Amino acid sequence: MNKVISTDGTPIAYDRIGSGPAVILIGGGPTDRSANAPVADLLAGDYTVYNYDRRGRGQSGDAAPYSVDREFEDIQALITEAGGSAMVYGTSGGGILAVQAAARGLAITRLALWEVPYILPGTRPAVPADYRDQQFALREQGRHGDMLELFFLEAVLMPAEFVAGMKAGPFWEAMGSTAPALAYDAEVAGDFSLPADQLASITVPTIVIDGGTIPWVSTAAEAITAALPTPQRRTLHGQPHNVDPAAIAPVLAEFFAA
Repeated sequence: MNKVISTDGTPIAYDRIGSGPAVILIGGGPTDRSANAPVADLLAGDYTVYNYDRRGRGQSGDAAPYSVDREFEDIQALITEAGGSAMVYGTSGGGILAVQAAARGLAITRLALWEVPYILPGTRPAVPADYRDQQFALREQGRHGDMLELFFLEAVLMPAEFVAGMKAGPFWEAMGSTAPALAYDAEVAGDFSLPADQLASITVPTIVIDGGTIPWVSTAAEAITAALPTPQRRTLHGQPHNVDPAAIAPVLAEFFAA
C-alpha cells in the first residue's frame, strides 16, 4: 500500500501493481479499493495499475468540508504519480466521477466506463430530490446503516425484502465503514441526469460497457454512447452489476492496448 498527498494535504491510499502503461481504477458505492482488486490483478500483466481508496474510504484520509473538487485533485495526484497521464476505468458511481474528470481536461488518455447509473426520464422511478440532503443528514447523525438502506432502496432500487436479507448478513456491518462516503457519491451524482454537454466535450477514446441485465442502466449506456464524440460500445451479456472480473478484464485490456 502506498500513499500520495492530495492538494489539500489529504493522504490517498493506493496499490500499485504490474508494469506497463498506467491505468487508474475508480470505484463507487459503499466499497473501498478491495472491490476493484481482482480486476487490478488481471490487468497487472500488461499495465501498471493504480487502484486507490477514494477519500473517506478504506485507508485514505478525509477532510471537511467535502467538495467534489477535492476528488479531482485526488485523481490528479495519482496521474502525477503515474507520470503525467493515465488511462482510467470508472465503475458505477465511480464512472460518474471519471466522466467529470475527463470533461475537466485531466490528462486521461483513454476512458472505460462500466454501468454508469445516469437516470433517463421514464426509465425508472427518480431518486428523491432530497436524496443528497438525506445522505448528508444521516452521515452527520452517524446513522451509517440507514445510509446504506437509503442507497439500496432509492438509488439502486433493490426490493425491500432483499435489503432486509442483506441487513441480516455479516457483510452489512462491513459495508458500514464505507457508508459515510455515500454522501459524497450523492454530491457527485447530483440529480443523476445524463450530462450531455460534459460527455460531448470528452475527446479521448471511450468505451461504454454494460451487462444487459438492468434495462434502465442499458438505456443509459446507449445514451452515453450517443453523446460521446469517439465512443466504443460493448455489452457483456448476462453480467450483473457486480460484474465478474474475468469477464470485463479482457475487454478493458483490449481497449487500453488499442
